[in-house]
Amino acid sequence: MSGMTDVERMLALEDIFRLKGRRDRALDTKDWDTYLALHVPDHVSENEGEEPRCGAKTNVDGVARILEGISTVHHCHTPEITFESPTTARGVWGMEDILVDTQTKRLLLHGFGFYHERYEKRDGEWLFCWRQLRRTFVFDYR
Repeated sequence: MSGMTDVERMLALEDIFRLKGRRDRALDTKDWDTYLALHVPDHVSENEGEEPRCGAKTNVDGVARILEGISTVHHCHTPEITFESPTTARGVWGMEDILVDTQTKRLLLHGFGFYHERYEKRDGEWLFCWRQLRRTFVFDYR
């Protein structure tokens, strides 16, 4: 991809890595204001078995509702980031998550798979603009 120097590419990668880390932390700590701020207003989120959530606010409200009474732990790793332009990129991240009932501490789900994502740089900041979770294996204890 032309249009970026090696240094610009490395800085953009670091920004996207930090974006992903902030997203996972905000999700697991239920910091919905931070979570919202990491997405463009017209963000779309698609998860298997669910209707797409169109709009950052709609997405945050949906995630908060789904995770009511549930504690989560997300680990994302081995990113594959491809730049389409100096302001757009795609990523695939290996992931593992655990969902636990907050009151009973009972394990509900332990999943593995991949996040497929798109990012845009707006006003100098990389943000999520699309995400899809594709699970490859799930231990479902519900």
